[in-house]
Amino acid sequence: MLAIGAGMGKNCRHVVLRGAIVTLGLAPRQADLMKGTTGFVGGRVKDDSIWALLHRECHVLFPDELFTDLFTSTGRRSVPPRIVATVMVLQRLFGLSDREAVQAFEFDARWKYACGGLDFDYPGFVHTVLVDMRSRLDRSARPKRIFEVTLDAAREAGVVSAKRVLDSTPLYDAVATQDTVTMIRSAIRQLLAAADAMLEAELRAVLSRDDDYASGGKPVCDWDDAAAREQLVAELAGDGFACLDELDGRDLTEAVAQVAELLATVLGQDLEEDENGRFGIARKVARDRVISTVDPDARHGHKTSARGFDGYKGHVAVDPDSEIITDTVVTPGNAGDASVAGDLIDDLLDNDDRDGDATVYGDSAYGTGEFQQRLDDEDITSGCRTQAPSAPAGRFAKDQFGVDLDSDTVTCPAGVTVSIRRGVHGDGIAYFAEHCTRCPQRGQCTDAAGGRTIRVGVFEAALAHARERQANPDWQADYRANRPKVERKLAHLMRRRHGGRCARVRGRPKIDADFNLLAAAANLARLAVLGLRSTATGWAVTG
Repeated sequence: MLAIGAGMGKNCRHVVLRGAIVTLGLAPRQADLMKGTTGFVGGRVKDDSIWALLHRECHVLFPDELFTDLFTSTGRRSVPPRIVATVMVLQRLFGLSDREAVQAFEFDARWKYACGGLDFDYPGFVHTVLVDMRSRLDRSARPKRIFEVTLDAAREAGVVSAKRVLDSTPLYDAVATQDTVTMIRSAIRQLLAAADAMLEAELRAVLSRDDDYASGGKPVCDWDDAAAREQLVAELAGDGFACLDELDGRDLTEAVAQVAELLATVLGQDLEEDENGRFGIARKVARDRVISTVDPDARHGHKTSARGFDGYKGHVAVDPDSEIITDTVVTPGNAGDASVAGDLIDDLLDNDDRDGDATVYGDSAYGTGEFQQRLDDEDITSGCRTQAPSAPAGRFAKDQFGVDLDSDTVTCPAGVTVSIRRGVHGDGIAYFAEHCTRCPQRGQCTDAAGGRTIRVGVFEAALAHARERQANPDWQADYRANRPKVERKLAHLMRRRHGGRCARVRGRPKIDADFNLLAAAANLARLAVLGLRSTATGWAVTG
């Protein structure tokens, strides 16, 4: 296996065996005037292009010393990190694979120009250099430093305000969604592979199916025969539970414990036991269902009620004035948007040195009572829309009831007032059952046998305040002027399918890092348009 390493001559590739100890390589400070790409490319790219920005500023944005902690003090020299970081940014911007990116660096003069005006014959490197750099960053104390330095430059240049627009977009996983049979068999195979020779022998001894679990894919079965399918599921379940019973109470290695947990999850979410003790596929979908043993973090997701996807969600916070991305988070596809809203604006929370009044915009997915309350508590103006209450068949909605939180009562449209019965967590319910029997408006209110009930949440006051606020025409005009800008930024991020809409790695941590790097590349492209330049006093924009 090849990884990051030192050059072996002017026309040779940077090559070294993976696992070898490497020291920090330094990029050349000055290119050969006759062989450098500066004179050839400089007049052919626009000043506001990312090529020109990186050529001017890559040594300031990504100095080799920024990555010193990733390398040791002895060993062979690495490919200069400044060059690798620049290639990584361009790779994400243009949606290239690792192999395509290193080929572009070798044969496209713009890439060497962007890396500081390197010579035309500056040696290339193998694609695993990029793999190794991502791995080193992931293990470091600052895994997202490339994004951080671009955002710091934008802040110092004064183009990041205290406004944030939040939104999310689906990221399709890089694996196929598996059915129950495939997942159970795959989990058993992974367990056998993770076990040492002695434990593997003990596990195989309790397996009853005529299957060595050596090859992947579905087992042989007459899939048109319902009885044969049921028998196969029962046998796989028997083998799976037998393995778990064999592991019960043992001291397990981390790898074995993780796969055993995955097997237990798959068996528990997809199977149910009938009255005869026979296991079959459950006729329901588990709430947090694992959809692939190859990528256990992926989940079924819904962007809308009619639009589903498998994989993850990429969440972003964007400054609507400059269109700079200020933060990113990746979650499983079934996570709610508001669940990570606080993480996206952590630079605004508990920050007394904000540059101006802080405002956060978001669609109704962010208009939960809890998030609205948090914004109010932090003295942040809410531009998040809260959905109006609704009721089936055009009946009375909740907002047609008078909720008085001071007296803790609710008054129905017929004028009946009842007290709210509070639970231990502060939420409550108002019951109108005894008053609904003879009410002339019952048909317009409910068809429930027990009469109408109104639920009052812990954050009811925050929701009521948000709905009152968003009825203001000035609020609506401000919302329309700022909220849609995040849609354009998401379109920029998703314009390439490979590495954009479709994840090119597996597992939430890796996809999170990859999405963050994509945001860094988009920020640099935007900063190039704004005219970012380093000066004697720091970063500034000329646009």
